[in-house]
Amino acid sequence: MAPVEDFPVDKWNAIIAINLSASFHSIRLAVPGMKRRGWGRIINVASAHALVASPFKSAYVAAKHGIAGLIKTVALEVAEHGITANAICPGYVLTPLVEHQIPDTAKARGITEEQVIKDVLLAAQPTKQFVTTGEVAALAVFLASDAAKSITGAILPVDGGWTAH
Repeated sequence: MAPVEDFPVDKWNAIIAINLSASFHSIRLAVPGMKRRGWGRIINVASAHALVASPFKSAYVAAKHGIAGLIKTVALEVAEHGITANAICPGYVLTPLVEHQIPDTAKARGITEEQVIKDVLLAAQPTKQFVTTGEVAALAVFLASDAAKSITGAILPVDGGWTAH
C-alpha cells in the first residue's frame, strides 16, 4: 500500500504477475483440454476491487480490474465449447493477507487497527461483517455445477453490499 507516485515498481510487477498474469497463464493452458472435452469451468476469485477502487492500492486494483476484463473476454471466446468463465468478487475476507494489511493501513492513515477494521475495511460493506471463505466457496461450487451452465462472463460480488453503493 502506497500512493501511486511512491508505489515501488518491483512491487507493481509482482502484484500484476501474481494477481493477473498467473490467471492468464492458467486459463491459457487449461482451455485447450476443456475444448477437447467440450466442457469446462473457469472461476477466478478476483475481489470487490475488480469493481471499485480504493486509495493506495493501484497495482492490486489494476490487476483485479484486469481479471474482470480477462474473464469477460475468455467467456466470449469459449462460449460455444461448453465452457463458462466467471469471476467471484469478495469483499473483505479476514485472511492472513488482510490481517497483515491492517497494521500497514493503520500506520499509513495514522489511526488504530480497530479503526481500520471498522472505518476502513468494513465501512464500505453495509453488513459490517467480513465475508467468509465458506460463502466464497459455496458460490464457486455452484458456478462449477451444471446448474450454472448459462452463467458466463459474470463478475459476481460477494461483498456484503460494498459494490451496491
